[in-house]
Amino acid sequence: MPRLHADRDERRRVYLRARETSVVLDATSAGMPMILHWGSDLGDLDVEELAALASTSVPILAPSTVDHPVMATLLPEPSTGWPWTPGIEGHRSGTDFSTAFRLTEWDTVVGTAVAGGSARVCLVDDSIGLELVIDVELTEEGLLRTRAVLTNCGASGDYTLDALALLLPVPGRADEILDFSGRHLRERAPQRHPLAVGVHRREGRRGRTGLDSTMLMCVGVTGFGFGHGEVWAVHTAWSGNHLSLTERTSLGHVMLGGGELLMPGEVVLAPGERYTSPWVVGSYSSHGLDDLSSRFHDFLRSRVGRPTTPRPVVMNTWEAVYFDHDLATLTRLADLGASVGVERFVLDDGWFRQRRSDSAGLGDWFVDETVWPDGLSPLVDHVRSLGMQFGIWVEPEMINMDSDVAREHPQWVMGTGYRLPPEGRHQQVIDLANPEAYQFVLERLDALLTENPIDYLKWDHNRDLVEAGHPLTRRAGVHDQTAAAYRLMDALKARHPGLEIESCSSGGGRVDLEVLMHTDRIWTSDCIDPLERQSIQRWTSLLVPLEMLGAHVAAPRSHTTGRRHDLDFRAVTALFGHFGIEWDLTSATADELKQLAEWVCVYKRFRSLLHQGTLHRADHPDPAYWMHTVVSKDGTEALVAFVAMATGFASPPGRVCVPGLRPNLRYRITPVDPRDQGSALGAPSWWAQAPVISGAVLGAVGIQGPALFPEHASVVHLVAV
Repeated sequence: MPRLHADRDERRRVYLRARETSVVLDATSAGMPMILHWGSDLGDLDVEELAALASTSVPILAPSTVDHPVMATLLPEPSTGWPWTPGIEGHRSGTDFSTAFRLTEWDTVVGTAVAGGSARVCLVDDSIGLELVIDVELTEEGLLRTRAVLTNCGASGDYTLDALALLLPVPGRADEILDFSGRHLRERAPQRHPLAVGVHRREGRRGRTGLDSTMLMCVGVTGFGFGHGEVWAVHTAWSGNHLSLTERTSLGHVMLGGGELLMPGEVVLAPGERYTSPWVVGSYSSHGLDDLSSRFHDFLRSRVGRPTTPRPVVMNTWEAVYFDHDLATLTRLADLGASVGVERFVLDDGWFRQRRSDSAGLGDWFVDETVWPDGLSPLVDHVRSLGMQFGIWVEPEMINMDSDVAREHPQWVMGTGYRLPPEGRHQQVIDLANPEAYQFVLERLDALLTENPIDYLKWDHNRDLVEAGHPLTRRAGVHDQTAAAYRLMDALKARHPGLEIESCSSGGGRVDLEVLMHTDRIWTSDCIDPLERQSIQRWTSLLVPLEMLGAHVAAPRSHTTGRRHDLDFRAVTALFGHFGIEWDLTSATADELKQLAEWVCVYKRFRSLLHQGTLHRADHPDPAYWMHTVVSKDGTEALVAFVAMATGFASPPGRVCVPGLRPNLRYRITPVDPRDQGSALGAPSWWAQAPVISGAVLGAVGIQGPALFPEHASVVHLVAV
C-alpha cells in the first residue's frame, strides 16, 4: 500500500459506481475518512466536481459545539467533537479511552464506471498504540460493504475493545424506518415508524442471529414500497451478538450502520493481536424494496462454492415421525417420497444414542444401536437405491447434560465457570473454542459422513446463548463460539466436497449473510402453516433468494397453529422457495399423493426460473391481496402468484398490475394448473383464453385478478411470444 503524500490530492477521493448506485469516499482530511455520497448514480464526475462536492458537504459551525465542523465519518470519534453514537469504544485498564486516528495509507482499486471497486485506508493512533484498517467496497451488484481491522500495535499492554461500529450516511430526506421483529414460528414481522431525532438501535444478544432479529434496517422517504420510493438498508453480516442502528442527530445527520455487539471483556487484544469486525452491508434503491433486495440476491448467487445443480425436492421426516424412529416406517416414507418425485430424503432428530426425546443424547453423535442395530446403512442404502440423496439432522454446537460427553467432559459446557446457565430445550452449549471439544465434534461428524454416503446436513441451533463463556478462563465467549462454528462448517465441507448444509436455528433463528457464506440454504421457520409462511417468506426474501429458503408442503392440519388448508395453497406457498415436503405421507390419500406429485412436477418445471429470476412483489392497495412475480433475467418468462391472505375490502380485487415485465414484449398468460379455478369464487374471463398482452399494459394497467377464497392462491405463467 503506498504511503500518503503530505499534500491532499485528488487521489484521496474515490468515486465508485455499479448498478445505478454510486459512492464517493473522501480521505483528504488528516483523520477518519467519510462517505460524501451513497445513493443514486451521479453520472460522470471529474476531479473538480468531486472537490466541489467535498467543499459543499462541510457543515456550518453550530452554536454551543466545538469550534470546527463536526463531520460524519465512517467510524466517528468523540475526539473530533462527535457527541452521538461513537464508532469505537475501548481502553487499557481504564486509560487510553479516546482515540484520535491519523490517516497514514490509502489504496484504491477502482473498477469500470459500472463495476464498482474498493478502497482501503490505514490509520494509526500513536499515542494509544492502535492501528485501524477500513475496507470499503462497492460490489458489482451495487452493495456497499465495509469492515474494520483493529490491531494493538502498542507495547503498553492489552487493549480492551468494548464496541466497534461502522456508520454510513443517509440523506435527511429519509424519514421513515422499516425494520423487523419476530419470535419462534413468526419470524421477520415488519414494523414501520417515523425516523425521529435520536437513536433507533436494534440489538441481538442471543448468541445467534435471533428469531427477533431485524435482518435489515431500512430507512427511506415516507411511503416507500416494493416497487417505488427511495430507500437505504444495512445488514450486519454476523451470526453472533450484533447491532443495527439508525440515528438522526440534532445537526441533521442521518446515520445507518451496525457491528458486532461485544460482551464485557470479550475482545482483549494483547500486543500484536487484531480484531476483524463483521461486514456491514448496505443496499440502496431509488425504485423501492424489490430493487434493493435484488442486489442481495445477486450477491448471494455469485458467492464462491454455491451449489450450481437444480435445487432438489426435499422430504424431511420431523413432523412425520418426530423421535419415533423405525426402519419400516422410514423406508415406507422414502418409498412414498420417491413415488411423488422427492430427490433428497432427510432423517431428522432422533437417530443417535439416548435420543428418544429432546432431553438426552446431544453431543454424543453415535448412531443409536438400540434403534439402528445395523447402523444407518439399511435406510441410507434404501433411500439411495430409490435415486434420492440422503441428508441427516445434527446440532453440533449443543449438548445435553444427560449425555456421555457431558458426563466425561463437564468443562466443555459453556458458562461462567462457577455455574451453569439455565437450560433451553433441555440443553446447554458446547464450547467450540475449546480445542479439545472442537476436535471431538469435528471427528464425530467427519466419521458420520465418512461411514455413510450423506449429501446434506440439516444443522440446527435450538437455543439462545445465555451466560455463554469459556468455563476454564471465565471469559465471555460468544465471539469465539461464532467464529468456531464457521470453521467447523468449512472444515466438514473441505473434507467432504459436495456436502451441503442447511442453517436451521429453531427454524429461522440464524439468518444472516455471513452464515450463508458457509451454508447453502436456511430453514425459514419451524412454522409451515402456509398462511404464516406467506408472510415469513415474503419478508425473509428481502435478503435471501428463493432457492435458499427452505419451503415445505405441510400436513393438512398445521402442527404449529392447528389451522387447516387445502393442498393447492400449501403447495403454491412452498413453490416460491426451495420446495420440499414435511408431511406424514403414510396418512395421505391416493388423490392427495397424486395431487402432490403434480405440484412436484410444477416445481421441477419452473425451478430454474424461480431460482435464477428476479423477484417482484406488488404494492396492492388492499392488504388482503398479495401478488409476487418471478421474472427471468431476459424478461421472456414469468411466474405470478395471486394470494388472498384474508377477506378484502373489495371482492373481486379488481385490476392487479404485474411488476418487472419488459414493456416492449408481449406475453401469453395461462394458468399453471386448471384446478386453481377450484380456489376461486369467480375466475376472470381471461382465465381460459390465454390472452396475449404487452408488458407495458400488464405493468401499468394490469389484469383482473381472480376472486379467491381467503387463504387460497392461484398461479399463472407468462411467456413472451
